[in-house]
Amino acid sequence: MLDRQPAMVGVVVALVAATSMLLSVAAPVALALENGLARTPPMGWLAWERFRCDVNCTSDPNNCISETLFKQMADHMVSGGYLAAGYDTIIMDDCWMSTSRLANGTLLADPVRFPNGVKGLADYVHSKGLKMGIYQDYGTNTCGGYPGIYGYIDIDTRDYASWGIDYVKMDGCNVDPATMNKGYPQIGMALNSTGRPMVYSCSWPDYMRIAKIPIDWQLIIQYCNLWRLFDDIQDSLSSVSSIVEYWGSQQVLLSGIAGPGHWNDMDMLIIGDFGLNQAQSEMQMALWAINASPLIMSNDLRNISSWASSLLLNKAIIAVSQDPLGQQGIRLARNATSETWVRILADGSFAIALYNTATVAATLTFQFADLGFSSATVTNLITQQPLGVVTTSYSAPVQPFGVWFIRAYPKL
Repeated sequence: MLDRQPAMVGVVVALVAATSMLLSVAAPVALALENGLARTPPMGWLAWERFRCDVNCTSDPNNCISETLFKQMADHMVSGGYLAAGYDTIIMDDCWMSTSRLANGTLLADPVRFPNGVKGLADYVHSKGLKMGIYQDYGTNTCGGYPGIYGYIDIDTRDYASWGIDYVKMDGCNVDPATMNKGYPQIGMALNSTGRPMVYSCSWPDYMRIAKIPIDWQLIIQYCNLWRLFDDIQDSLSSVSSIVEYWGSQQVLLSGIAGPGHWNDMDMLIIGDFGLNQAQSEMQMALWAINASPLIMSNDLRNISSWASSLLLNKAIIAVSQDPLGQQGIRLARNATSETWVRILADGSFAIALYNTATVAATLTFQFADLGFSSATVTNLITQQPLGVVTTSYSAPVQPFGVWFIRAYPKL
């Protein structure tokens, strides 16, 4: 039997009762950084998990952090259909920089690996219809040892604007976390003062958590469009599972602070890499969508399996992720071997994921009464096939660490 969490059942039932009211207003009250950006969870591609800090272009020219790599990924984002599906931003991570600043404080890209500079790369990315993202670190140095933004906030943010940057990821290595409540807002205000719209991705709460410093969520919501708040994802099932468990354990807080313009970031999608099989990849895609997390891929789009590409391009799952209501989902129920996750959507339907946390396949069941209705018109979101009208409950076989992911339209 699933252990229904009474408080969470109450939350969902209240949401059901309030659906008509929610849909009658134009948009939820926005508490976020009002740069008008990230009204739905950002989607894109980020270099880090797949390519890390490989800077040796002599021995590894195809995979080193370079202008060539990012241009190739931009090409594949277009030709592979990712841009058309909504993945509209290509983001550099650490190790793109020169090892030192110029005498005037300017920080340029490594001139050998990026011969046309960041602006030249951004121009190419923009010519493909994509947006350009960049990485920096609030500290004196980045996590990879390159120059950080500390002491150079105004110079760097002005350069980002002049280069045509659309998205800034700000890490938090090599600085006292106790200063972050001042530093991250300062960077956010500097970005806004340039006049160029730039999505602001913060690692601020994660470093506060690690340092055991109380997190001022209202301050973070005020200045950041999205934020990391847990461990970096690794290319493994155990890493993905630990992130899902953390989200479930913190869901009362997290579901209350997410919404249009401000999102809890579960970290990169590793679908198409080496650590997840197909069922586990479906689990990551489903639970990232249910939790309204950004969908930021980190993989090699030049060499990706057809099933992984199809999953990443799944229109039905992306529609859940990008639902305009912006209500983050919750873990409604769990037991020793399974969990049920639910997200209410703008049209009054529900995304429901039955997650098998066991090491063997199992048949999982969901009772519609837990959401206050007795029958629903159901669509399988992974296959994108309609399943017709289902009454009372729904049961499905689920692979180990896989999901059965459906969208249910209640018949009240």
